[in-house]
Amino acid sequence: QRERESERERVCVCVGERDMGGGGAAKGWLGQMGFTKSGGSINWYPGHMAAATRAIRQRLKLSDFVIEVRDARIPLSSANEDLQPMLSGKRRVIALNKQDLANRNLMHKWISYFNSHKQECLPINAHSRSSVHKLLDLVEFKLKEVMAREPTLLVMVLGVPNVGKSALINSIHQIALSRFPVQEKLKKARVGPLPGVTQDIAGFKIAHRPSVYVLDSPGVLVPSIPDIETGLKLALAGSVKDSVVGEERIAQYLLAVLNTRGTPLQWKHLVDRESKDPDHELEHKPESVIKDLQNKGKKPRNKSNAYRVQDMVSEVQRTLCITLSEFSGSLEDESDLEILIEHQFEALQKALKIPHKASEARIMVSKKFLTLFRTGKLGPVILDDVPDASDSVS
Repeated sequence: QRERESERERVCVCVGERDMGGGGAAKGWLGQMGFTKSGGSINWYPGHMAAATRAIRQRLKLSDFVIEVRDARIPLSSANEDLQPMLSGKRRVIALNKQDLANRNLMHKWISYFNSHKQECLPINAHSRSSVHKLLDLVEFKLKEVMAREPTLLVMVLGVPNVGKSALINSIHQIALSRFPVQEKLKKARVGPLPGVTQDIAGFKIAHRPSVYVLDSPGVLVPSIPDIETGLKLALAGSVKDSVVGEERIAQYLLAVLNTRGTPLQWKHLVDRESKDPDHELEHKPESVIKDLQNKGKKPRNKSNAYRVQDMVSEVQRTLCITLSEFSGSLEDESDLEILIEHQFEALQKALKIPHKASEARIMVSKKFLTLFRTGKLGPVILDDVPDASDSVS
């Protein structure tokens, strides 16, 4: 116990120094289709991840509570399986971040699933102050007994890359500053759209009496992801660098998921849409015409970018709906599905207005298509299937 308290004190001192210094229905065989067979296991385990994993294991032994951040679109696939044995014995809450990008109609099923396994789960949006408040209230409630007898508490935030841990940490900072304005200036955690931004363990003091420190940690994966479909989901959600898997493979997988779920058919109303809205007519005009029309008004209508993005989204949705509607093969047949996806790539190239002679046209199509998905422009989605209640929970 004395050794543990001594190490706890040492960690807190280091923390202080840092503060002052600044339902898816996707088929299980999708991951085994032709465009993935040559890829084998997905491996992305740079040197800093191995070191970070060792450091995380050491800090976990000392932590009083764990906020395990997962992507709400992949509640199971975004779990680090290597850390689950240690986490199962800790007080923790699974924070399903990016709920705004997930299908809210399925979130209650995930909450029920985790609750049935006596695992606390809370959907959040790390950029929403009210959402983070709910998370902190839950953590405080779970630590109520410990807070009465421990002068110092450690709360660790961890998860796989790019699930929004640093964004959550920064939101917690803002709330902590409003509660304790006299405490020293806190250093912000770096936030970025690419996995691997945080590469060390940084600590931040968020409360006094008892002193509560939150430890931010780098996103770490298992050394190898043998299940191809899990790896593709992680890549699609941005937890694995695109270059590791390949943008084209990721885009092909996304198309396979959308097609097997029949998602494009939900956009049928866009196919024959005839708009009489002047704003809609404006969005279909060339950019130069838009600017000319905007300049005629008393105040410039600075909406051309929004029009172009929305027009692009509509064109992509219409294209996918038309190609799937005209598809005469079977979505249950891998070969037929691959033929459909090839046809959709060609159609998307036209919809996205990518030159036919471009040497990297398919890569450009993949990148733009993935961007639309990851920013939620194509609509909310949950990629993992909700397991049966009898299945084990990570």
